[in-house]
Parts: sequence; C-alpha cells; structure tokens
Amino acid sequence: MRRILLALALFLPLAAMASDNDTDKVNGDVHVSAGQHAGKASSVNGDVEVGNHAVVEKASTVNGAVKLGHQAQAGEIDTVNGGIDLATGARVQGKVEAVNGDIRLEQGAEVDGHLSNVNGTITLDDAHAASGIETVAGDITVGANSRVEGGILVDKPNNGWFHWGSTHKPVIVIGPHAVVQGTLEFRRDVVLKVSDSAQIGPVKGATVEKFNGATP
Repeated sequence: MRRILLALALFLPLAAMASDNDTDKVNGDVHVSAGQHAGKASSVNGDVEVGNHAVVEKASTVNGAVKLGHQAQAGEIDTVNGGIDLATGARVQGKVEAVNGDIRLEQGAEVDGHLSNVNGTITLDDAHAASGIETVAGDITVGANSRVEGGILVDKPNNGWFHWGSTHKPVIVIGPHAVVQGTLEFRRDVVLKVSDSAQIGPVKGATVEKFNGATP
C-alpha cells in the first residue's frame, strides 16, 4: 500500500499538468503563479516565469528567458535567444535546451533529461544533470559538489550560420568534489580545468589542467 501511495504521489503532478490549459502569448511575458499547475507556458518576445512550487508541462519562448522558481517543476524547457534559470530545488523531468542563451542550475536543482545549448554559459551550482551536458561554443562550469551523469560533449561548429562560433575556445571547469560520470568528449579545442578533488570519466580530445582551491 505504501508503494502504491508513493507511485500516486509521483504521478499526480504530471496528471495535473496534462489536464490544465495552455498559456500562449506574443509580445508579452507569461507568469505561472506560485503553487499553480499549468499545461504549456510559452511566449514569443517575452519571458516565461514559473513561480515557486508551481508545475508546468512545458515552458518555452523565443526571444525571452525561462525562469523556474524554488522547488518548481517542468516537463521540459526550451528557448531561442534567451537564458534559462532553475532556482534552488527546481526540477525538469525532460530536456533543457537553449540557443544563444546561458543556462544556470542553482543549488539542488535537477535536470533529468539532456542539458544543452549552442552558445552561452552552462553553470551548475551544487546541482545535478542526469543525462549529459552538450554545447558548441559555450563555457561550462560544473561547480563544487555538482553531479553529471552521461558525460560532457563540446561539438564542433558546422559550416553554416554558426561559423562565427569557431572563434571562441570554450572553457570547461570541473569544480571541487564535483562528479562527472561518462566520457568528456571535445570535438574542438577547449580549455579543460579539473579540481584535484573532482572525479571525472575518460577524456577525449583535450588535456586536463589540474587546479586546487575553490576556483582555477
């Protein structure tokens, strides 16, 4: 019985998300109030803000930022030309994806799906990424006590619209007591700095520069 009740407790947020209405705006911000459940929250030319302890099926925008409040939940997040911020204890069950935007996971935040951008920093502050991190031209900081499963990939720029990204050499920092499981693969030149107290998987395509202390 206790197992059944636990399963129901985990299922209810998703069921609530699927049953509520979507919110879409053009040239305006979208706000999901604290504690509320919503379906898809999306905007064009506006931010999407999900309040503390709120739950949404998906948060997405073009030319805007996405922000999840403390202990908020989302099924997935994506943005074009905007950043993504997950506050303390926020969780995303699917992917988190940005094009030309920074991604930040604050203390205790979790992403179960793939975490990626094309350009912009990716920062984990005592946070957890369960299905790998990927970028093309962004810097990555896996901060102190953070955990990453699924490795890290820095891909090479293609010959199309993103050719300008080839001028930036990404800086990858693995902080004190951080753990990265899986391969760290680099298909272009990067600077890789790893704390002497961190644990990482195999490295392909880069040379590790060790450091001690809080930062390189």
